[in-house]
Amino acid sequence: MNEAKKNQSTVSRRAFLGTSATAAAGFTILPRNTVAGLGHKAPSDKLNIAGIGVGGIGRTNLKNMSTENIVALADVDWKYAGKTFNDYPNAVRYKDFRELLDKQKDIDAVLVATPDHVHALAAYSAMKLGKHVYVQKPLTHPVYESRLLTNTANETGVATQMGNQGNSGEGIREICEWIWAGTIGEIQEVHAWTNRPIWPQGLERPTEKVRVPRTLDWDLFLGPAAYRPYNPIYTPWNWRGWWDFGTGALGDMACHILDPAFKALKLKYPTAVEGSSTQINTESAPEAQKVTYWFPERDNLPKVAMPAVKVTWYDGGLLPERPEELVDGEMMGDWGGGVIFVGSKGKIMCGTYARNPQLLPTRKMEDFKRPAETLRRIPEAMEGGHEQDWIRACKEDKSNRMEASSNFDYSGPLNEMVVMGVLAVRLQDLKRRLLWDGANMQFTNIGDNDEIRVVTSDKFEVVDGDPKFDTKYDTMNAKKAAEEWIRHHYREGWQQI
Repeated sequence: MNEAKKNQSTVSRRAFLGTSATAAAGFTILPRNTVAGLGHKAPSDKLNIAGIGVGGIGRTNLKNMSTENIVALADVDWKYAGKTFNDYPNAVRYKDFRELLDKQKDIDAVLVATPDHVHALAAYSAMKLGKHVYVQKPLTHPVYESRLLTNTANETGVATQMGNQGNSGEGIREICEWIWAGTIGEIQEVHAWTNRPIWPQGLERPTEKVRVPRTLDWDLFLGPAAYRPYNPIYTPWNWRGWWDFGTGALGDMACHILDPAFKALKLKYPTAVEGSSTQINTESAPEAQKVTYWFPERDNLPKVAMPAVKVTWYDGGLLPERPEELVDGEMMGDWGGGVIFVGSKGKIMCGTYARNPQLLPTRKMEDFKRPAETLRRIPEAMEGGHEQDWIRACKEDKSNRMEASSNFDYSGPLNEMVVMGVLAVRLQDLKRRLLWDGANMQFTNIGDNDEIRVVTSDKFEVVDGDPKFDTKYDTMNAKKAAEEWIRHHYREGWQQI
């Protein structure tokens, strides 16, 4: 494929930027009885929603939004998206989300459920046009994009939500109320884990040539990522384990599982991070990893202090030490993972999505007097309530809007923490605890001449009974690598944000 073909796009960058800037300049907040965004009034005051990336979890999100008008759909793979297209036969279909945003003039709100590396560009472009956005987790691929989406949401006044549905659930609210009431005292240690990855990881880039399916626009799938030849191991679905497209198990599940710790402990930027893993290479996330974050003390609450806290993440089968309060055979968390809060007066354990919080030992729940409910409840959060809470926010005027539970003011910093942990794993060859300046999004103890050595390929065979290893490495400047992983440079033909 020649370079011109690699960089082709349906909508010219200049035309798209011009349209975005014009629309953003003319954006105004509308009265509450008018659908916010473009100023038209939809039938029965319903939002007109467009879906970008609708072949996977996007289909579930749209189903949960189907109280509204689903007017347009964009996906690079029309075979994979076929079921969703059939769900909404009257929706206009596109392959390029930029074309959708440029041509579809009746949109109020946009769902973004593409692979991670396209989240920010699609969401940013929609917000600059005055569209409300719901973006699947992780919110963005690198740290910088999370900060950008947070700031853009505030600048444009649109309603936002990240797709970590547990954030709207009952469990996270109970955990917050218990901790804020001082139930387990001061918390200085948290452990969180997941059973992911359940997709292939620790892989080298394939070299065989495979023809691109006719239903897939491979160039659009790559989007702002560097060009590489097509292989079916990348899409659909398995993109999550490849560094150029996804963020591995941490990016997939930490926005769910670390969410109750981030909210209940009122965390923001960590001051340091350290990562370790099974063998890591230049192409794909490792099969298992451990990431430890250190957070500074925060302002005390009326009934409990907020001292400095260490939060440790485990995935790929790695687990924290089993609490002595659990009886033999009692599950730690649930099948998907969980969180354990270690306090000065006790422990709290929950499962994935903050489900089923319990005091440890669990027999304490028999006579536990729960603190009064102080946080707003969202009905059926895990069965569509998370999406519906965002829809409600979209229809309210910014001046008196109750923001959705995981709006970008909250989920942007949460996501920064998550994907910064990805960097710690990729930079582990520095062999140090990395110091993080959250305000400026940079590590402060990586020198100009520091280098990391990362595996590019690893072969093993037994010859005449003797093991033979052939491991090759790439040596790179650590500071430049970190800067690129914090803020990506997009390939030519794609709008840099």
